[in-house]
Amino acid sequence: MIYQTIKKLLEILVDQYKKMEKVIIIAEAGVNHNGDIHIAKKLIDVAVEAGVDYIKFQTFKSESLVSKSAKKADYQIENTKNATENQLQMLKKLELSHEQHLELISYCKLKNISFFSTAFDLESLDYLKSLGLSLVKIPSGEITNLPYLRKAATLFSEVIISSGMSDMQDIKNAIDVFISEGVDKNNISILHCNTEYPTPMKDVNLLAMGNIKKEFNVKIGYSDHTLGIEVPIAAVALGAKIIEKHFTLDRNLPGPDQLASLEPIELKEMVRTIRNIELAISGNGVKEPSESERKNIEIARKSIVAKTDISKGQIFSEENITTKRPGNGISPMLWNEVLGKVAYKDFNEDDLIDFEK
Repeated sequence: MIYQTIKKLLEILVDQYKKMEKVIIIAEAGVNHNGDIHIAKKLIDVAVEAGVDYIKFQTFKSESLVSKSAKKADYQIENTKNATENQLQMLKKLELSHEQHLELISYCKLKNISFFSTAFDLESLDYLKSLGLSLVKIPSGEITNLPYLRKAATLFSEVIISSGMSDMQDIKNAIDVFISEGVDKNNISILHCNTEYPTPMKDVNLLAMGNIKKEFNVKIGYSDHTLGIEVPIAAVALGAKIIEKHFTLDRNLPGPDQLASLEPIELKEMVRTIRNIELAISGNGVKEPSESERKNIEIARKSIVAKTDISKGQIFSEENITTKRPGNGISPMLWNEVLGKVAYKDFNEDDLIDFEK
């Protein structure tokens, strides 16, 4: 009775799982195009080849994003090998113009891949809305920017929020802003994230993703800045429904994010592995032989067989019976029931032991 109840509950859970959307994979081109439209288009081609769901760029006006005195982060200095320029000088070279945005959106439509972008300032929020986008990505650095959050909430019906550098209160405050402005909670996704490029493995804290889901009851995902593909794959196994990962044509290209990005073959492998993980966790939750393995039961399991030649009338004992493959006879789990019984006929060595019908 208890087993049947548990089985029924598991069936309900499986039903709910099957209704859920597949993991959304976002290939983060970011600023890895270095301001070059031709590189940006090649990044789109790579994303299409890898089989991702979205390609994401970054939209900003440098003067609206940083002041003239804003210094570069340590990782930006290290990755660009340039300690003399400030953030404004670095970012100015990475802006996408209006014409470039239109060209990239058109190219994405041609290649049948979804385009969207992260807006880094108020003006860029308005701009992305003017392009007809309904989905926007909130970068980690803006999660405590109330005017920005309010504006994003009034413009976009669906929002993905990165939570790098945040604590649970920061996340709650941001969610509350969007809900107070009328955004449906079901359309708010929170990405666990660490804002260091690359992120040290010891600082990933992947289990925080589950706590975010438990605390706020929102769709969760993971924006990854580690080297390699193992952490986003683990995130999917732990329940992430969105994966975002930076990628590049070549990690040796100049730019602040190149070194923490996947190269094309790695991006493709990440997508392939995530899709496999999706399949692996899509079972019914009941431990039972699968369709593919049932044919191997008889081959891999054992039966009770004659260890030596046994004459009719002999008693089955530890000395004259044993267990061997195949498993098409009496199960070894009935060993104690067989011991002490009398052979009703002669058995040769390795014959399956059976009883008189």
